[in-house]
Parts: sequence; C-alpha cells; structure tokens
Amino acid sequence: MKVFFRAISAILISASLLPGTAYASRYLQCVEFAREVSGIEIRGNAKTWWSQATDRYDRGNSPREGSVLAMPGYGKMGYGHVAMVSKVVSDREILLTHANWSRRGGIERDVRAIDVSANGDWSRVKIWYAGTNDFGTTSYPAYGFIYANKAKQSDGFRLGEDVIQLAALER
Repeated sequence: MKVFFRAISAILISASLLPGTAYASRYLQCVEFAREVSGIEIRGNAKTWWSQATDRYDRGNSPREGSVLAMPGYGKMGYGHVAMVSKVVSDREILLTHANWSRRGGIERDVRAIDVSANGDWSRVKIWYAGTNDFGTTSYPAYGFIYANKAKQSDGFRLGEDVIQLAALER
C-alpha cells in the first residue's frame, strides 16, 4: 500500500511540473535574441521585420555594427531570419551574432557571413553553419539592414510619465 501511495504521489508531482517543464523546454528564437541585442523594437516573425521597420527605423544595403540583417522566408527557413551585425570585416564580409541558426535555440557570436550578390548589395548571403563547419552551397536572399537608430519615428522625443513625475518631485 505504501508503494502505491508513493507512485500516486510521484505521478501527481510530475503532473504539477508539466506546465513549467513545457515552458522551460521552449527554445530561443532569432527574433527575441535580435531584439534584445540590437535594441530594435520589432515583434513578429523575422520575415516581417523589414516591412515593419518602414517609417520606424532607417534601412539600407550597407552593414553597420549594431544593425540587423533581415532575411525573408526561404525554404526550410519559412519564418525568415534576423541577426545582429557584430563587426564589419570588409565591404563583402561581416560577423553576425544570432540565435537559432546552427543549433536549435543556440546562440552564436561573431559568425562569418558573406555577400554573394552579383551587385555587392547584400541581397544574397552565405552564413557560416557550425553543423558542417562551412558556408555550404546555399545562398539566402536578404532584404538588407535595419539600423538601430530611431531617426524616422515621427512622434519625436517624449518624456515618459515616470520621468515627468520624478521631475515634479524634485521641485
């Protein structure tokens, strides 16, 4: 009888841990990581970042440190991909810091990416893949780079309510 109650207790304890375990097993996505490391406040699938950046962030085809390389959905990468530029090596090579590329949920820092576009405009890229320790044969389409400044925001600078309240207290 004692063994039966221990078994029931173990089952109940295990069942109570399921929601927490399911949440803990959720892996890091590229969008969450890119948003955190770049400061670019865009949400949703990576393939929507380029269009969402319109009138909110400057965009272009030249990499800058801190900018985000935005890629559309392509093949098995149906939701697209975003990665922060950690260093510009040359006009055709950069280093990326990103998540969920070589390993599900994994973070990679200073990964090589090269521009393989015909016009040198970063519209096609190859990104180092740790699984093969190479660039591989696939080149991926890219929209371009979203710059971390918010120069295009039309609402201008606004003080937050907490700053206004703090200033009022200091009088």
